[in-house]
Amino acid sequence: MTSLSSKSFDSPDEQRTPPKTAVDVVRLSGATVARTTFQPGWKWSECVKPVVGTDSCQARHVGALVSGQLEVAHDDGSTATISAGTAYVIEPGHDAWVIGDEPAVGFEFESAETYAKG
Repeated sequence: MTSLSSKSFDSPDEQRTPPKTAVDVVRLSGATVARTTFQPGWKWSECVKPVVGTDSCQARHVGALVSGQLEVAHDDGSTATISAGTAYVIEPGHDAWVIGDEPAVGFEFESAETYAKG
């Protein structure tokens, strides 16, 4: 039997809203997906760290950025820029922030259930 599970991000199952952050979560059959929107001036260590209470982001991110740009700095000192149209895997132990004046909008698959949740 073939099945289809779909939901609109316009009516998410859950929304998390730390400062300058919107995480719209939809739960599908066997999967959770989040649309993340980070406003200009967003920085994980300033906006999400107070919610989760860790020194750096400990989530493993698998996703794609569809607009804007993010800079990611790992605890080991390595950095990378993620731009619109880029799929990514970001391992735990990092900070990140929006570059420029455009919101960074992406879709997360692996950390969708727990990201920005206290």
